[in-house]
Amino acid sequence: MHSVAPQAQATDPGDYEVKDANPELGERWLNSGSYGGRGWMSSERFTSTYDLVEQTFYLYVRVVKAKDIPPSSITGSCDPYVEVKLGNYKGRTRHFEKKMNPEWNQVFAFSKDRIQSSALEVFVKDKEMVGRDDYVGRVVFDLNEIPTRVPPDSPLAPQWYRLEDRRGGGKVRGEIMLAVWMGTQADEAFPEAWHSEASSVYGEGVFSVRSKVYVSPKLWYLRVNVIEAQDLVPNDRSRLPDLFVKAQVGSQILRTKICPTRTISPLWNEDLVFVAAEPFEELLVITVEDRVYPSKEEMLGKIILPLDTFEKRLDHRPVHSRWFNLEKYGFGVLEADRRKELKFSSRIHLRVCLEGGYHVLDESTMYISDQRPTSRQLWKPPVGILEVGILSAQGLLPMKMKDGRGTTDAYCVAKYGQKWVRTRTILDTLNPKWNEQYTWEVYDPCTVMTLGVFDNCHLGGGEKSATGSAARDSQIGKVRLRLSTLEAHRIYTHSYPLLVLQPQGVKKMGELQLAFRFTTLSLAHMIYVYGHPLLPKMHYLHAFTVNQVDNLRYQAMNIVAVRLGRAEPPLRKEVVEYMLDVDSHLWSMRRSKANFFRIMSLLSGMISMGMWFGEVCNWKNPMTSVLVHILFLILISYPELILPTLFLYMFLIGLWNYRFRPRHPPHMDTKLSWAEAVHPDELDEEFDTFPTSRPHDIVRMRYDRLRSVAGRIQTVVGDIATQGERLQSLLIWRDPRATGLFIMFCLCAAVVLYVTPFKVVALVAGLYYLRHPRFRSKLPSVPSNFIKRLPARTDSLL
Repeated sequence: MHSVAPQAQATDPGDYEVKDANPELGERWLNSGSYGGRGWMSSERFTSTYDLVEQTFYLYVRVVKAKDIPPSSITGSCDPYVEVKLGNYKGRTRHFEKKMNPEWNQVFAFSKDRIQSSALEVFVKDKEMVGRDDYVGRVVFDLNEIPTRVPPDSPLAPQWYRLEDRRGGGKVRGEIMLAVWMGTQADEAFPEAWHSEASSVYGEGVFSVRSKVYVSPKLWYLRVNVIEAQDLVPNDRSRLPDLFVKAQVGSQILRTKICPTRTISPLWNEDLVFVAAEPFEELLVITVEDRVYPSKEEMLGKIILPLDTFEKRLDHRPVHSRWFNLEKYGFGVLEADRRKELKFSSRIHLRVCLEGGYHVLDESTMYISDQRPTSRQLWKPPVGILEVGILSAQGLLPMKMKDGRGTTDAYCVAKYGQKWVRTRTILDTLNPKWNEQYTWEVYDPCTVMTLGVFDNCHLGGGEKSATGSAARDSQIGKVRLRLSTLEAHRIYTHSYPLLVLQPQGVKKMGELQLAFRFTTLSLAHMIYVYGHPLLPKMHYLHAFTVNQVDNLRYQAMNIVAVRLGRAEPPLRKEVVEYMLDVDSHLWSMRRSKANFFRIMSLLSGMISMGMWFGEVCNWKNPMTSVLVHILFLILISYPELILPTLFLYMFLIGLWNYRFRPRHPPHMDTKLSWAEAVHPDELDEEFDTFPTSRPHDIVRMRYDRLRSVAGRIQTVVGDIATQGERLQSLLIWRDPRATGLFIMFCLCAAVVLYVTPFKVVALVAGLYYLRHPRFRSKLPSVPSNFIKRLPARTDSLL
């Protein structure tokens, strides 16, 4: 088996749009229908637990244990296992060596859609090391007689069944305890069951195809305030040391600045912030070092501290600082030396705490799914419930080759807050149907849920990628749902295109069909949330710098990826990084274009208003100009109407736009992302490694292109700065004549405005700006000329 690049499919722009879907969800289904006339679903109740997914029926077989199994006539013992057979599908339990009363407690699930037999057979066999396994006995069930269980019914009680001879020759020695029932995916046994859909998976791969729920580790910010040190002993007594402190937590290393004064009792008073995860497995390692020269640093002392000994802070009140004795680097070989050293020791003064009042960012702030602080004591009650039904995918592209043909083994991952879910893997199909439903508590509606579809490359065969390294689960596509764009209590059923940007361009990898519902618990609470800050209070009282936030987020993502990768089965690093947008900070010409045109679209509204006002002033449409004059005169006569008119106008615009409100939740827009018309070389640059792996001539060409783009940005930013500095220079006497003229003008204007009613001033100014074109000069106005002549600080630039 090996990976293949998914082939592009012929798509038109309409294929990139969100489509309505009308699946038959659980709440619309009666629990009726039959198999052979009776037994499958005989009740008339509606399901209540899984109302956002299509009901899928499964035949469940729970193999509990066996007793009195006869030993083999050859070996005198028995290594029993159970084989469950339904048509072409066989599932088997593990075997026990030399055990007559084994206990398995394993569940098998057979999809109703794939059943091709009217009888279920359960075999007990004896595992032979050499040759064919020996047959012990069997139990046969008629599918028409199997009972139905629908939650919240209690689980079906298992029963003892006597084993029968294979040829129907009557009962044989031995009994097996079984429970056989018909149920849906809402059954508690569903997640842990062996599925007939994954019958070809073996070994460790069995665990990787089951659905699982994961929880992100609880993350804390660790703040280390390095205050001072005393009585440090440098290795070279002939010079005063250049001292700094280096702190390490796991793979995170931070250092203070070098103390500005050379002394053996330095003062830093500097904060170092790390990310730590519960349970606290790493240690805080503090070392005081002397920079002898730029390429050489000597350690003067060291201390190792466990993280769980530090105080957990919930607000901005400072915690107590402590003095710690430093161990001299390399001492302690002889016990006599240790006793001598402990009589006199260098010390370091630290204030260390675990910050519980911050939210530890492990995802992009643009797509944040949780804003709660670390400490549970500071959590507010939830404002709603989000229910998501992951229904199916259609038209997936083949992601790898198996037995000479393209295939995909797809599963879906959903992430919101600290809870991650992974559906089971549906093997060898381009149209998988999961029909699994999950629920999340919502603490803030202005958050985003992320769902990703992946191809499972860990099915127990020791798969390798084309380069010989360990296989990685391939990304098929991603969908984001912003909860604030959803109407409360409404069920959305849509089919989302799975779009991925590849070196060849944007590709549609298939469609993901979802059903979701956002239920609000209290309208008053929701309104309250909208008026409060997005992040916890500590982010505003003691804010981090932009660089700190980026570095801490990167460390938090690494910790989450490592911890989830250690779960069983693991949620792999490539999956976690794709869901958390680990590469969103990297340079991309395409993203730069997209952001530039986003800014232009925002400015276009202001530019359109300016152009409209210019047309009014130039009397392009006399009727509009007359109406604007009338409105202006009314507002001047009754200035108290200005603000009410403004708000009424915005109210009417909002009502008018209600007709054009979005009917679908927003999704990836290929035009907005500038992904449809992107140049191939720009795509190649975006998928290049960091640092680059391309030839020097290509890097030189891209560098020159980057310089040209940066030159334009530099010019625009410089122009904005120049205009601001000109306005600033009005009053700072950089141009003595201009400032003198301006302050005299301000004095005269103050006198005139003091004696002239405001209505008269506003009327004169408004009529002046609305004057007819025949009274206008084509030359710039006096204020414009005056401002353009003012000095800026460009003269001081090199």
